[in-house]
Amino acid sequence: MSKISSMMDVGKRSLSNAQTALQTVSHNIANKSTEGYSRQRVDLVTNEPIGSGNLRIGMGARASQVSRVNNPWLEKQIQREQMNLGQAETKADALGRVEQVYNEQGTKGLNHQLNEFFNSFRELSNTPESLASRTMVRESANTLVGTFKNMNKQLKDVQTDLDGQIKTTTEEINQITKEIASLNEKIQLVEIQNVPANDERDRRDLLVKKLGEKIDITWGEGNNGMLSVTAGNTAILVSGTSANELKAAHTDERDRVELFYRSSEKGSLFNITGQIRGGKIGGALEVRDDIIEKHLDTVDNLAYKLADEVNTAHIAGYDRYGKTNNTFFDLPTDIKGASETLQLSEAVQLDAGKVAVAARPDSPGDNTISNIIGSLQYQKVMDEGNSTMDDYYISQVGQIGTISQRAVKTFESQKNILDQLVNIRESISGVSLDEEATKMIEMQKAYDASARLIRTADEMFDTVLNLKRM
Repeated sequence: MSKISSMMDVGKRSLSNAQTALQTVSHNIANKSTEGYSRQRVDLVTNEPIGSGNLRIGMGARASQVSRVNNPWLEKQIQREQMNLGQAETKADALGRVEQVYNEQGTKGLNHQLNEFFNSFRELSNTPESLASRTMVRESANTLVGTFKNMNKQLKDVQTDLDGQIKTTTEEINQITKEIASLNEKIQLVEIQNVPANDERDRRDLLVKKLGEKIDITWGEGNNGMLSVTAGNTAILVSGTSANELKAAHTDERDRVELFYRSSEKGSLFNITGQIRGGKIGGALEVRDDIIEKHLDTVDNLAYKLADEVNTAHIAGYDRYGKTNNTFFDLPTDIKGASETLQLSEAVQLDAGKVAVAARPDSPGDNTISNIIGSLQYQKVMDEGNSTMDDYYISQVGQIGTISQRAVKTFESQKNILDQLVNIRESISGVSLDEEATKMIEMQKAYDASARLIRTADEMFDTVLNLKRM
């Protein structure tokens, strides 16, 4: 009787195992399209056999746990590459906008206006007495000044847009870190019962990847299953069940958005902008503070040098009224920001006759000064006498084109790397509907067989009972 009872127990456990496996299969199928989900499986172990004389009789199997199929090293590699992808994507997008500022094909850019400006002085050399030619010089100068200002504004507009992206991304980071801290608590509560928190861990792994895409992080898991996340070198975003926020705010020094970290609610704010090198924020900071700033400096240098060289020649000349010592441009007080503050002198702006052409007073037909200014286009006055204004600007155009193209190629390459890793993860942890369907049929047959075993054991009980009645 006891052996028949054991058969009944084995059948019941087998029935329960099949039912658990079928429920796990249905869970996998339902989460086929869930981002970050890892396929789950029921781990079966052999039950402790029992002794019967010189025999050891097996007692079937039992479900030890439901585990997820996951490669933690691959997950960490995906997180790292996703951080690189976020940086590369932001750089490629931002540099594409910067490249459009230097586009000389679709619009009449700075190089075209420089040519027009110097050409107007060469035209004036042909008719030095003409007020109309002087007026053309003034108008071309106004157009050139407007182009400098517009280029400065467009580059700063890209910086302002990147500031907005940094603010938005920072808010998303704070939301993610709060959810990670909450998941830490849930995982601890589940796993303290020696049960793996599969779905919570999947969600947390996904959030860590998304967080790494936005900002460069380092993270590690403690023995209690809780995750600690640090941004940059010192900003501890998540520690156990608590999360610390980042703050993105303008500073008085640069009027640019900087990143700040506060370790506690009443703690002081620490500027961690210089620590951020990766993710979308790292890419935005690199373009905003490094690449765009350098190109703003080159445009400022060109504007300042143009005004200085033209003024030097113009002051030595005589205008239509025989007056000398007149500036053509109002020379900016500082090189920094010269492209924004550059403008014509008030005298020339009000009266084109103030444009100096002659080297001597009362010398009709004298075009010495206009020739000197017209020839400045071909003088090596930039880069400490190593390049002309045209060469200097064209080199900057070529440089931004090269940097932008390299950023696009880096982004495409990084995307391919990540896609390959995601495909590998999918082959390991992803849900295959065909495989799950096969598993479902297998477990269904196991369920039927278990039920038949229980029925057989029940019939054996009836047989034994009927023998006693006879």
